[in-house]
This record gives sequence, C-alpha cells and structure tokens, in this order.
Amino acid sequence: MMAMILAAGRGERMRPLTDHLPKPLLKVGGKALIEHHIISLAAAGFCDLVINHAHLGTQIEAYLGSGERYGVRITWSREPDGALETGGGILQALPKLDGEVFLVVNADIWTDYPFARLAKPVSVTSSSSLAHLVLVDNPPEHQQGDFVLRDSRVLAEGTPRLTFSGIGVYHRDLFRSCQPGRFPLAPLLRSAMAQDRVSGEHYSGAWRDIGTPERLNEIDRMLSAQS
Repeated sequence: MMAMILAAGRGERMRPLTDHLPKPLLKVGGKALIEHHIISLAAAGFCDLVINHAHLGTQIEAYLGSGERYGVRITWSREPDGALETGGGILQALPKLDGEVFLVVNADIWTDYPFARLAKPVSVTSSSSLAHLVLVDNPPEHQQGDFVLRDSRVLAEGTPRLTFSGIGVYHRDLFRSCQPGRFPLAPLLRSAMAQDRVSGEHYSGAWRDIGTPERLNEIDRMLSAQS
C-alpha cells in the first residue's frame, strides 16, 4: 500500500512563521514536522510516498529530495497557488497512487500512531467500506469533535463524538464521481457514512494538531525533553 502526505496547506494560523517557510518544514524535536511522518511511515513499511504541495512547495522538494536518505521513494504532486484542499489534492494525486486503497496523513499533525496497524489491507473495499478513519479524543481546541464511532463504524451524527486525526485509509472509489478542482474531503466522507461505508478506530495515544505557534512550541518542548 502506498501512502500520501498532505502538505499543501498555507498555514495561515502559523503566520508569520509560514510567510517564508512552508508549514511541513517547521521543526519540532530537531526535525521538520513532515520528517517525523516519513520516518514513522518508512519504519512501518510504507516505502512509496506521494506528497502534494502548493505554498512554497519547492522548499519541501529541496529539503526532502527523492526520499532516499529516509529509505523511501517520493513522488511529488504539485498544486496551483491556493492549493486544492484535501479532496481535490487527493483526486489530483490518484494517478500517482498505485492500488485500490492508500493511506493519507495530514502533514500538520504530530502523533506516535503506529502506522504498521494500517500497513496491511484493512476493511476498505468497494463493496463495503470506502474509508477507514483513525479517531482521537477531542483536544481542548476542538471539544465538539467530528464524528461518532459505534461498533467500528463511523457516523456523522450522534454522541459521544471524537475528532478525526487526519489519518485515514481510502478506496479510490470514494472519489469516483468527483471532478478535478478545489474541494474538501469531509462531504465525501459524510456521504459515505450515510451509506454505512466508513469504518474506524479510536486511538488513545499521543496526537496533536499543530495549528498554532503555541502548539508547535508545546510539542517541541516535549520532544526536546525526551531526547
């Protein structure tokens, strides 16, 4: 299975840090955010990666190169200024993603999630689930949560709610009716949930959305203390 890292976001809430440096290259614990993902993915057996980018994307390419020094092969999906959002970015990258299912990870999170859990085929097939989502406890900044997990199925409505981690496995049929352009992923997922075609799991380990400079500094202090 291949993996894709979503790295095309502008990082508006991280300004001015992201005025001259793309968000995935901001460092915590001595490594760029995106490096933590690449190292973890490689250790879990994901050796073929697709990375999309837009804002200052050439810096990401120059920093990571071909991926050889991490033991992976990187294919780049370059997006126009303004990016294509999550759904549009994945749709554009589909021709570069081999196989029926693939893993997608947001570049702007930090987690110790064991990606090896998803390295083997999970219950994502065109005849049952179109997506498998990793959900986490609601962080202080997002206490309302996103979705409900019930008997390994993900629902759009109900309680108690959990937060989508930005880690998911998708079947390419999820994007079958989509047209190229800029669009979010969430409506596709909600539509699939209405058909009972989204499975999920709850991860209770370390996870943070690196959405502000304060959260970036928090994770950096934590990782630096551990080294």
